[in-house]
Amino acid sequence: MAKVIALANQKGGVGKTTTAINLAASLAVLEKKVLLIDADPQANATSGTGFDLRSIKTSIYECLVDDINPKDVILNSEIKGLDLIPSHIDLVGAEIEMLNMPNREKIMKGVIDKVKDDYDFVFIDCSPSLGLITVNALTAADSVIIPVQCEYFALEGLGKLLNTIKIIQTRLNTELQIEGFLLTMYDPRLRLSNQVVEEVRKHFQQMVFETIIQRNIKLSEAPSYGKPVILYDAGSTGSLNYMNLAREVLQKNNMTTIDNNSKIEE
Repeated sequence: MAKVIALANQKGGVGKTTTAINLAASLAVLEKKVLLIDADPQANATSGTGFDLRSIKTSIYECLVDDINPKDVILNSEIKGLDLIPSHIDLVGAEIEMLNMPNREKIMKGVIDKVKDDYDFVFIDCSPSLGLITVNALTAADSVIIPVQCEYFALEGLGKLLNTIKIIQTRLNTELQIEGFLLTMYDPRLRLSNQVVEEVRKHFQQMVFETIIQRNIKLSEAPSYGKPVILYDAGSTGSLNYMNLAREVLQKNNMTTIDNNSKIEE
């Protein structure tokens, strides 16, 4: 049965979708069966894994609103073991349509329950908001990864997200854990980047992933080619960062025999 991990932060541009695509791809390369659910109407995780948005006929929207079986929506990506439930701009209206549905916060959980036995991991790429779709994702998840950008406003808004997580833990999903805070867009040359790393580690201590995702041109270019960075440039810093993160996630979940000293040198 899959471990379900949501990627959430209501602040946009923090590397959430980049992490969803590349962590999922890296775990698939490490021979895990992975399902990526694009729960963002912008559908960047869909295009970033190589699918033309114009050709998407059914998506997570139909699963949530029309009760379409997710098995009929799943697409196979270029990487063996990595599947996708795509998104569509229609998802913008889903929150309004779901408002009057019974158990509206648990609709996505019902969708995922139909497929989770087929995978080792299910990742949900949330939109940069704390709306009903994100609440659904957090209610369905076992844990949440929170990307934190290594920039000045990094900690701004985190309190609101953590408060939402606390409410969901109390009322909707008592099992929800924080998988970890992930530092992204790190530039070792900037004093500010190092200050943010220090601040986040001081605040959240063991809850921060050891792996830090560095700013990397190849990582930025890969989505425009519809590829995870591991297919675009496997030797790039970005690709190595995400392989290390994948190994760290496996270690955290006791799903590997790899020891802590096997980190790939960047």
